Amino acid sequence: MKSVIFTSLAAIMLIVPARSETPVQLHGQLRVEGIKIIDQHGNPTQLRGMSFFWSQWMGNFYNKLLVNWLVDDWKVSIVRAAMGVKHVESRSGYIYDGSEKEKVIDVVNASIRKGIYVIIDWHDHYAFENVKESERFFQDMAKRYGSYPNVIYEIFNEPIKVSWSEVVKPYAERIIKAIREIDPDNLIIVGTPSWCQNVDEAAMDPLQGENILYALHFYASTHGEDLREKARFAMSKGAPLFVSEFGTCLASGNGYLDSAETEVWFKFMDENNLSWCNWSIADKDETASILLPGGRTTGNWKFEHLSQSGKIIRHKLRMYAGI
Repeated sequence: MKSVIFTSLAAIMLIVPARSETPVQLHGQLRVEGIKIIDQHGNPTQLRGMSFFWSQWMGNFYNKLLVNWLVDDWKVSIVRAAMGVKHVESRSGYIYDGSEKEKVIDVVNASIRKGIYVIIDWHDHYAFENVKESERFFQDMAKRYGSYPNVIYEIFNEPIKVSWSEVVKPYAERIIKAIREIDPDNLIIVGTPSWCQNVDEAAMDPLQGENILYALHFYASTHGEDLREKARFAMSKGAPLFVSEFGTCLASGNGYLDSAETEVWFKFMDENNLSWCNWSIADKDETASILLPGGRTTGNWKFEHLSQSGKIIRHKLRMYAGI
């Protein structure tokens, strides 16, 4: 039914892909089998793309022109809309200003039109403090977009120093149930403790249900073989992983850019068929930003507008696309 709805809508909207087949036309409805994401043809699938920055601070980038540019020039197959939920010090985010949701909607609609996958990310380190708001938000998103194969839900960004079994897992079970009441099959990504590094904890006490993945986040100048070993352990226990955020620099988002370790991580993700989104679409004056300060919010960037990290990631994405 989902594929029929999507095909009919695509015909009505006269969506013309920038390439012969868009990623969603090519792969269709995704599912999890074992530790891999599988497409509509039964083939393992690896998605590659970009994560937006916290919506309340880089919200001007959340627009269709930028999504179009990332698809047409950077050749992304996925983007991640990182909706900031609650930042107490600045009193910003969705809890304080419900219009943050509109930024996500703009990105999701643009992604559907361009035929790519999109992560709806509840970008909050303390998601368990706002369970009811999270339930309502994801049920709204599921009602709007549950019939589209493009959509992936990420329900908890980077839990910090909390227990998987006592805090994260109970929260996830509640939000997954709320989503599944409406959308029975789109992928759901669940954050893991210690900024999404303790995937081994989740693997030892897994969630029940289908099409659930566990978030693995790394920053190449901070995280190396020890974290890859945790990931290998989690996968050996049957836990499917999704790298919904990574950086080329220190975990702070700034500092030294380690291009050699970034290459080691790319090799690891390719060997294990791990999908990924790079952090971040921003012109903040920090290493992780793909743009230098003052970069256009609507794309159409020249090479000199890109940061060192932006140049690396764009090159990789285009290389994977055969360009």
